[in-house]
Amino acid sequence: MTVRVRDLTPNEQDQVKHLSQSRMAPARRVERARIIQLASSELRVPAIAGRLQVAETVVRLWLKRFNAYGVAGLDDAPRSGRPATYTADEIGIVVATALTDPKELGQSFGSWTFDRLAHYLHEQHGIAIKRSRLHEVLHAEGLRWREQESWFGARVDPDFAQKRGRSRPSTPSPRQAVS
Repeated sequence: MTVRVRDLTPNEQDQVKHLSQSRMAPARRVERARIIQLASSELRVPAIAGRLQVAETVVRLWLKRFNAYGVAGLDDAPRSGRPATYTADEIGIVVATALTDPKELGQSFGSWTFDRLAHYLHEQHGIAIKRSRLHEVLHAEGLRWREQESWFGARVDPDFAQKRGRSRPSTPSPRQAVS
């Protein structure tokens, strides 16, 4: 069975031409637009597949999708997959809690750890989350261990450097040469 591309409207011709020459669009969309552009110039499926070095089944698939849906058919179709484990609201609660001083939430400790945070979220908000997943969620939000002092709380003793005194150099000073 021969698959041919339908006649393109002038607007579709412009969109396909622009997309096929794009350097900013995803490579998959550019390749699909090139398939349509070559097909609209009367090339057959085997010739298009050979020129773009793709399988003939790929060319047929995108010709059919374009014929059915137009330029929008060149986009990736939604895929099924595992639904998100945590809702956006739950992620918001996790981040907000991590950024809050534990003492403000009635906790006896001054800084969060992953274990403490996971326990608090489970007890207070009913969000069962493991410490490894907590790390992933907070990392995805741009939070890093000890980079945000408010996240895991202030250091145990902020005046430690003053109390400790001047630190000694790790290597002794070089001796002066005698002339």
